[in-house]
Formats: sequence, C-alpha cells, structure tokens
Amino acid sequence: MELGLHIADFTWDGGPTQLRKALADHVREAEAAGVTRITVMDHFWQIQGVGPVEHEMLEAYTTLGFLAAHTEKAQLQTLVTGVIYREPALLAKQISTLDVLTGGRAGLGVGAAWNEDESRGLGFAFPSVAERFERLEEALQICLQMWSDSEEPYQGTHYQLGRTLNSPQNLQARPPIMIGGGGEKRTLRLVAQYADACNIGGDAETVTHKLDVLRRHCDDVGRDYEAIEKTTIFPIDPSSTAEDVVRSAETMRDLGFTVAYVYAHDITDRRAISDLFATAVPKLA
Repeated sequence: MELGLHIADFTWDGGPTQLRKALADHVREAEAAGVTRITVMDHFWQIQGVGPVEHEMLEAYTTLGFLAAHTEKAQLQTLVTGVIYREPALLAKQISTLDVLTGGRAGLGVGAAWNEDESRGLGFAFPSVAERFERLEEALQICLQMWSDSEEPYQGTHYQLGRTLNSPQNLQARPPIMIGGGGEKRTLRLVAQYADACNIGGDAETVTHKLDVLRRHCDDVGRDYEAIEKTTIFPIDPSSTAEDVVRSAETMRDLGFTVAYVYAHDITDRRAISDLFATAVPKLA
C-alpha cells in the first residue's frame, strides 16, 4: 500500500510570510520519508471539512510549479482540477509544461467541479451538472489529442480548437489521468473510458459498491478493470497517530485500493504531518 501526501490545508504556524519556506521544507521531508506522490487541491477558497472558507488557499498550478523546484522524485498533480476553471487546451499545456520541468513527473487529476460558492464568488461560470460532465468528457478528449501526434482541429459541443499544436510535448508517453469522484452514472463511466486512475472515498460499504460499479462500466466499454489504479483519500487531524494512518491504509488496501492519499486538517505545525509520514510510510512499503 502506497501513501501519497495530499496538501489541502496551508494554514500553518508562521502565516503567509513563512509559507514559502514551510511548503518547500514540507515536500522535501515528504520525499525523504519515502512519499512518491504529492497532490494539491484545485480550489480558490478553503473547503468545508478542512477549514473555514477564509483560510489560506494557494492556486494549484502555481503551487505545483513551486513544488517542482523543491522535489526530485514525486509525481505531482491536482486532486483534482475542476474542469470549468480552465480552458482544456490551457490545462493540457499546463500539464505538459509541468511534465517537462519535472523531468516527467506530472499527472492530470480532473473532475466535473462541484464548488458553486467559490465559482459564483469569483465570477466563474457554473453550468448545470449535465453540461459540466459534457465539458469534462470534451476536456479529456482535447488533452489526449494534444498529447498525441495529431494537430488536427477539434470540434466539440462546448470547445472548438483550430489546431491542437502542443510544443514541447510531454516527456512521458502520456501523463497519467486520474478522474476524481464516485458518481455512478457519469464519473465512473468516464474513468472506464479515459482514465488511468480513479479516486474514491467513503466507508467500506460505499467504496466496495463504487468499485463494483466501475467494474461493470469497464465490462461495458471493453476496458480491463485491473488496468485502472484504484486510489482513495482519508484525513488526519491533531489526534491522529502513525498507527491510525497505517490502520486506515491497510483497511483501504483490503478493499482493493493500492494508493491512499492522506490530507491533514487543523494541524498547524506541518512538521507533525511529516513525522507521521516518516513513521507510517516504511510500515506500508
């Protein structure tokens, strides 16, 4: 079972003036502990369940560029990008840029978006659920086309591209695609069709059911279910111990997951997070 570090809370001791150094130290320590995957949220405001909406939230791709300069081995991506936040061609270009500048360590994490409050608050269009999923599928198609040898136009319902030129191309053959969420009708179908990984959270009964749904979608589209990486996510707080992390990860492993992303909330000393990983990662390796 592999642990990934998901950085969801930037409200640490020292405040914004010390955040640059704290974040650089945090990811260096994570790599030293054996972490090979680091993700950040793609939100503009802090989300419910992690902290008050007014708490610090860094823009995702600026942050990933910063992390690229302070890591050497870890795969970097969002968990996950809201498709309505960026034009798909720009998103594809951002991932390719990150891949080149990290030496081939970029991934694409993407979903249909859900946070209406921050979208309305900052003036982003927030279409219907049906339209957001249409846009998500077109965005996936655009990324795949831009990461191929094709420079042909793309004509979709929501996006029209005259020339899908992308230079420089990724160093990887193709960055791995993760689609976040457990929606049974659309999200998991898109995972079966396009993704290399899913990310599903919840209790044992819920995630077991979701994985069964994903398996059925794979059967429907002729996809090998085993070829899709199953990842999950769970939180830690100031009361959590390394033994708690190991226990939770082992439970998820027994349900069929191979990667668990761990995020902290209400832990203002980021060194406490690093210490938990330093103890837990070797026990799960």
